[in-house]
Amino acid sequence: MPSFDYDLFVIGGGSGGVRSARLAASMGKKVAIAEEYRFGGTCVIRGCVPKKLFVYASQFSEHFEDAAGFGWTVGESRFDWKALIAAKDKEIERLEGLYRKGVTNAGAEVFETRALIEGPNAVRLVSTGHVVTAERILIAVGGAPNPHEALPGHELCISSNEAFHLEALPKSILIAGGGYIAVEFANIFHGLGVETTLVYRGKEILSRFDVDLRRRLHEAMEAKGVRIICHDVIEEVRETSSGARTARLKGGEVLNVDQVMLALGRDPYTKTLGLENAGVETNAKGAIVVDEYSRTNVHSIFALGDVTDRVQLTPVAIHEAMCFIETEYKGNPTSPDHDLIATAVFSQPEIGTVGYGEEEASKAFEEIEVYRAEFRPLKATLSGRTEKTLMKLIVNAADRKVVGAHILGHDAGEMAQILGITLKAGCTKDDFDRTMAVHPTASEELVTMYQPTYRIRNGERV
Repeated sequence: MPSFDYDLFVIGGGSGGVRSARLAASMGKKVAIAEEYRFGGTCVIRGCVPKKLFVYASQFSEHFEDAAGFGWTVGESRFDWKALIAAKDKEIERLEGLYRKGVTNAGAEVFETRALIEGPNAVRLVSTGHVVTAERILIAVGGAPNPHEALPGHELCISSNEAFHLEALPKSILIAGGGYIAVEFANIFHGLGVETTLVYRGKEILSRFDVDLRRRLHEAMEAKGVRIICHDVIEEVRETSSGARTARLKGGEVLNVDQVMLALGRDPYTKTLGLENAGVETNAKGAIVVDEYSRTNVHSIFALGDVTDRVQLTPVAIHEAMCFIETEYKGNPTSPDHDLIATAVFSQPEIGTVGYGEEEASKAFEEIEVYRAEFRPLKATLSGRTEKTLMKLIVNAADRKVVGAHILGHDAGEMAQILGITLKAGCTKDDFDRTMAVHPTASEELVTMYQPTYRIRNGERV
């Protein structure tokens, strides 16, 4: 039997890597983990967590306005960007400490350095040049924002990474992209008082979401004051003498803004990782190709999380890590379940969704029933806001199973988590109908839509 320095060497200290290292070490395995930046990965350091904190900050401007309808008199308000950054940094530092403490307390050895693949069982620590060996190597290095290097002036733009560390809040910003990162940051910056423009090459934002949610969110954002330009792209970005940015669009319009942010997708962080030294297979996008058990084509090397480009969500990476441990160290082969993953877009209003959208379902099933409710939430009656809540259920007519649930409105993300359980359990529309409503809540609409709004049979609405 060959002798190795470690039973498991994990490259990447994000959610998936940390969970794998901690669980393996707690089982008595000799484990090491290398992280070149900060523990916590994209989600904790410059992703989900700080973004949600920014979302909360950006919502207070509306909360102050709404208070008047409920009898409150709110005095002059001021926003301090640097105070928000400082508070955010303090919380992220606390969370990073917990991630680090979790792996060290479990007994794993921590290397604060970039680590490269040297062979099927070998890893080189860049900071020292030292090569260590491991029976198994797990790659969990995540992804990074696509810099869109083909764009002239891309080096003058920021990504979501830099957005969390700006020295000053810009007065105006142009955001390129139509996915959830672009949409969320457009709402964040607008809520903080920034003149915000979103440009997207497609016909509608959030292309992978249900068509009703996309349209209604687009309308709500424009009503708030966010300018959305579809069917267009940035062709060039230049710096002005004052340090601002001038962006020329393909359609001919020229925009003068303080900042340009590119939110054009994320790429697996596999460049210069040394994968070729072990012959690890990647796809055209650079993602590591794995089987249903997160195994690469090299028997001793595994990969999980965003670096595999399966589903780019933090809870998915954690789930894949737990499946890896079950399979490799507990003798219980377990493949990650990527079906019916609930997700949220922390736009304003929020989106919460799970399962098939209307367009997808109409292609997947012979006949579907669509239950749809759009209404003004109770809070808006006194606040005076015209913003509406939308709820939608997609039902397979053949077996009455609810195959899609979609919400646009306050706390939609919280509701999506519960809906994820019901759809995962295979609940039918009859189960929803038998459930008593909690009144008065917005979510009661989910169990009181007794008749379908319309049906779609063989792709045609009837």
